[in-house]
Amino acid sequence: MDKNQLGVEYMQEGNWEEAAMAFNEAIEENPLDPVAYINFGNLLSALGDDEKALNFYQKAINLDENAAAAYYSIGNILFTQDLFNEAKNMFETAMKKGLESSDNYFMLGLTLVQLNQGRFALPYLQRSVELNEQDAEARFQYGLCLAQLELIDDAIVQLEKCIELDPSHSDAYYNLGVSYAFKENGVQALQMFNKALAIQPDHLLAGHAKKLLENNH
Repeated sequence: MDKNQLGVEYMQEGNWEEAAMAFNEAIEENPLDPVAYINFGNLLSALGDDEKALNFYQKAINLDENAAAAYYSIGNILFTQDLFNEAKNMFETAMKKGLESSDNYFMLGLTLVQLNQGRFALPYLQRSVELNEQDAEARFQYGLCLAQLELIDDAIVQLEKCIELDPSHSDAYYNLGVSYAFKENGVQALQMFNKALAIQPDHLLAGHAKKLLENNH
């Protein structure tokens, strides 16, 4: 088995040391292959060493400026550091370099939402869901973005799909409740707030919304 593949499997099992050894061997065997550097970077990032991880991603890009996955990985680190403009540039570059993954579209959409550019985020979140229909979190963020743009009926469809995929997604129930309240369907809104609270009793927003709704009736 390819050392890179082996390392990725070790990573998925949480076997960090074995993964590091496998990636190290991959780099020694083929020092001009950017993939091993990206994998090693991902390992370091997973272990919380973002500084070192960035060095490995940069090395991969130095070897191959079209190493799309490296730009995506740098974007993820920048996103966690709240450097949204810089992250956006990285996800866009990854896309231009040919990365057609649902994750990259999702992260680009999420970054644009953080930059208050929901209208621009929408097509990327939509594409993310099209490429991976089983991703509950992508459905949730897509639904949320639709709701923020007041496309309520479309938002309800996506939030309901999110709950089908992840029945314990309290935020999806809460936002469904808000959507139904927006459509002045108080009964259904209350049901959704109750479901959110059943899953997460300390869901402050759902608790507050429920009180408001009950006081108005």
